[in-house]
Formats: sequence, C-alpha cells, structure tokens
Amino acid sequence: MIKYALVCEAGHDFESWFADSAAFDKQAKRKLVTCPVCDSAKVEKAIMAPRLANTKKRGARAVEMPAPAQAPETPAEAPAPVAMISPQEQEFRAKLKELREHLTKNASDVGNKFPEEARKMHYGETEHRSIYGVASPEEAKELAEEGIEFHPLPVLPDERN
Repeated sequence: MIKYALVCEAGHDFESWFADSAAFDKQAKRKLVTCPVCDSAKVEKAIMAPRLANTKKRGARAVEMPAPAQAPETPAEAPAPVAMISPQEQEFRAKLKELREHLTKNASDVGNKFPEEARKMHYGETEHRSIYGVASPEEAKELAEEGIEFHPLPVLPDERN
C-alpha cells in the first residue's frame, strides 16, 4: 500500500491510499479519484518526500512535515466522508504509531534546524546521527534535490477519528 498526498484543481489538499502507483494512475484516469471537499475528479499527486529510509543505515534521518492545510468547513447539509476501520487497518495504525514513537525516542529533535543539520551531516561537516525535526515543503524539496535522504514521520489523525 502507498499513501499519496493529493491536490484537486481547486487547491484542496487530501490524502488517499492505493495498492501501488499503477492503481492510482488507473483510478485517476477513470476519474474515480475525487476531492472529498468539492468532488472534482481533476486530482494530481502533490509533492511528497522521497522513499523511506532504513533506520539501520548509517545516519538515517527523519523529518516531520507540516500537516496539509485543513479543508474549509462544508455546509451542515453536505455529507461528510466517513470510514469504518477494519481490524487490519487498526493494526496498521498501531504499527505506524509504534514506528513514530521508536523514531522519536531514538533520535535527536533538532526542530526547525532540520534542513541545516541534515545538510551538515550529508556534506560531512558533522557526525552522522539519527535526527528529526520540521521542514517546510520547499525545504524538503531542496533536500531531496540535493540527494539528502530523509522521510516524513508518520502522523495519524487524532485518536478520536
């Protein structure tokens, strides 16, 4: 399974899971992928961080991406998207939560200095170590273009959902 950050023609950000990239392409071509806010079928993949790093590799680093902007409130009479979570999905969520806790417990939080610290390690200015922090989408794109390996920390909606 792969989760894509998506954006519709009206600029609404949302996420969706697909079996693989071909499944997204097939569904998007058939206009089966629609925006949950405006129901537009003109949907594209948003910029995402590169592949996941193996935390056992030397100097594996993680970055916490800011959450996408919340969609505007819909009128009270408009139906809201809802989902029932299967036991397998609940187990998957638990594993994602466990992964996040492991990463944050075993790495140094460098906060907003993540891009700077990642570059220093990449270019050999400081010793490689596991770090996490925050980076804007633009900073994350620049790091990826420089070949600096990182991945976003998994973030789950609050536990009430």
